[in-house]
Amino acid sequence: MDKTGVPKPYRLGDQSTSDIIVHLRNCGGRPEVFYSHTSILVSKSKFFSDWLSNPESGKCFEIHCSEFNYDHHVGFLRLLYVPAELLLDSLDSVKSAVGILEVSVAFGCEEITKSCIQYLEAVPWEDEEEEEILKAVSKLGPIAMPIIARIQPVDLSATKNVFVSAIRFATSIGGSYPPFGDELKISAQEQVEYMLGEDEETALVTADDDVISVVKVGLSKIFSSFEKQLSSLLLDSDLTSDTAEDKVLHTVSDLLWMCNILPKMDLMKDFISKWTDISGKVLEIIEDNKLDSVMWGLKIKLIEMTAKVLEAVGYGNVILPAPCRVRLLRMWLPYIRKMKPLLDLKCNKDSSFSYKMDEDLSQSIEGAIVSLILALPSNDQADILADWMKADQVRYPDLSEAFEVWCYRTKSAKRRLVEGLDRVGGTSAFDLSI
Repeated sequence: MDKTGVPKPYRLGDQSTSDIIVHLRNCGGRPEVFYSHTSILVSKSKFFSDWLSNPESGKCFEIHCSEFNYDHHVGFLRLLYVPAELLLDSLDSVKSAVGILEVSVAFGCEEITKSCIQYLEAVPWEDEEEEEILKAVSKLGPIAMPIIARIQPVDLSATKNVFVSAIRFATSIGGSYPPFGDELKISAQEQVEYMLGEDEETALVTADDDVISVVKVGLSKIFSSFEKQLSSLLLDSDLTSDTAEDKVLHTVSDLLWMCNILPKMDLMKDFISKWTDISGKVLEIIEDNKLDSVMWGLKIKLIEMTAKVLEAVGYGNVILPAPCRVRLLRMWLPYIRKMKPLLDLKCNKDSSFSYKMDEDLSQSIEGAIVSLILALPSNDQADILADWMKADQVRYPDLSEAFEVWCYRTKSAKRRLVEGLDRVGGTSAFDLSI
């Protein structure tokens, strides 16, 4: 050290100026020799300062390393010789920074520790790296707060603001977002679904009145766009063009996405009520003669969406009055009954025709309809089953289970009625005899 107190520009491994040797015993058991300098070790590391203050410390220090942290120890020793202002530039990866940080903390080197934390706070992490970072900084205390701040849970208000913004983006509230509007909207929709994962904080956010209001506005906006686009199909002069159908399908995709998130927010009833209200108009347009031989993709998507509605109502997840359930069933059952064999026929004739009600969709619709019918008043069940048996297409949906249950219940109800009348009659006779 010169008169100004500035350390000489020593170099790690310079045997000619070294006054202490650091042995790193590697995973093979052989010690690797690093010629070092007492002044550097003492000025940079509290551990070495304390150790070298002992007159009997000697001039050789041995460190046992594992196969996983050997390179980090080497990196740490090299950084001891780097000026403080150049430490950040000397770090080149998250993995090495985490490893050197752990070694630096163990040897009490404040400058290197701070530089590693500053580096890790600023660079992006992979998911698997995040676990290693958390493990390394969990015991560092306040000095590690810049890193912890990146991953600590946000407060409820911040979560709500992000969720609301994502919903507005996902439903295009406030207009479109060119030039990457579709990609960003799809990304926002995916993130909304992810944020709706089951946890206590999400439940608090989704129950918030402001959040519910924004979701309902978004739902209304999507339905409004859907109705306008669907109505415009009958005014389009070229229905064979993919453009007209693609535009409607884009909005139908948004509605199907809504079907996925609304049950998690207990708002599916809003969707089903609106779908029931507009179903008559939807069917009137889609069954218009102009659309007889086109728009097969749209037709199958409408059936898929109706399947979600029938499942929610049929299995009691959404409670509607019996008249609404009857109306929903009477509107869509004839259409589904007509479309299933028609789509099957077109697929059999043309192998390239890809629009078909697959087995899963067909079974889910059939099961939902049976469940829905059995929950209706007996007279409504009878009317629907009578229409089914009069129809040309009795094979799908197969309502024989509902018919059998109805027959059994009818006989049971009649038997109970007769038994009840007999009891009343017997009681009356007994009373008269007295």
